[in-house]
Amino acid sequence: MRIAITGSSGLIGSALLRSLRADGHEVVRLVRQRPTAPDEARWDPSGGRVDPAALDGLDGLVHLAGAGIGDRRWTARYKRRIRDSRVDGTATLAEAVAALPTPPRVLVCASGISYYGDTGDRPVDEEAPGGSGFLADVCREWEAAAAPARTAGVRTVFARTGMVVSGDGGAWGQRLMPLFRAGLGGRVGDGRQYWSFISLRDHVAALRRLLADDRFDGPVNVTGPRPVTNAELTAVMGRVLRRPAVFTAPAPALRLALGDFADELLASTRVVPARLLDAGFTFAHPGIEDAVRAAAARR
Repeated sequence: MRIAITGSSGLIGSALLRSLRADGHEVVRLVRQRPTAPDEARWDPSGGRVDPAALDGLDGLVHLAGAGIGDRRWTARYKRRIRDSRVDGTATLAEAVAALPTPPRVLVCASGISYYGDTGDRPVDEEAPGGSGFLADVCREWEAAAAPARTAGVRTVFARTGMVVSGDGGAWGQRLMPLFRAGLGGRVGDGRQYWSFISLRDHVAALRRLLADDRFDGPVNVTGPRPVTNAELTAVMGRVLRRPAVFTAPAPALRLALGDFADELLASTRVVPARLLDAGFTFAHPGIEDAVRAAAARR
């Protein structure tokens, strides 16, 4: 297949790129700077421009680009960047795809399980309605921005992603893992909130399944099958890394350090991947201990 990827330098994008190329697929990387390699093509998400030649003849397009959710303290300005980087980029690609004489067969667009808002103890699947909150609103706008591609007949999949467990990078590898390795890890708030996770290996495998399997259309929860509470996750991290995990980050301190992002960490998202499971998808790391051990082995 010939596949284009945005966000190919990120944790998920780079892993997907390696996986596709290892199996002989041709991958075009859409980049915002001037292309410097034969496999790169220019796009400008904020300016609404993309090189149409890069999209011509594609079998699929995977859109992963967007400002990091947990990269810095949330201010009003950074929240706007989070929103615009997702909505504007998706609209740019969807409109470009819709204008092609022969558009890609499939568009796999990243989204997030924050779509469902705070679900408490209630497990939710893809049939659940959207929730409330900043990221829930962003996810709704993000997915709606792909409408031109859907109208043009392109199979459009929204990969609603949970927390990606990896030792290679991302929020887990760059922040959570080092904190626990240093013996400074612990619960966030009261620890009763659910965190829905997926290992990097399973995430890449799921994206490839969404590209190849025509049965998938619309929202798909890209999470592991067994969400855990933050307290359960903390205990597993301490056990696997053989470090104490006794600290607690109280809600007021989190809000002071992280701004409104703290509310997302304190929210409960008990999300299950019903559509992947119904299609027979097999997880390499279904449990949190499986995922954490795989991530720890990479460091």
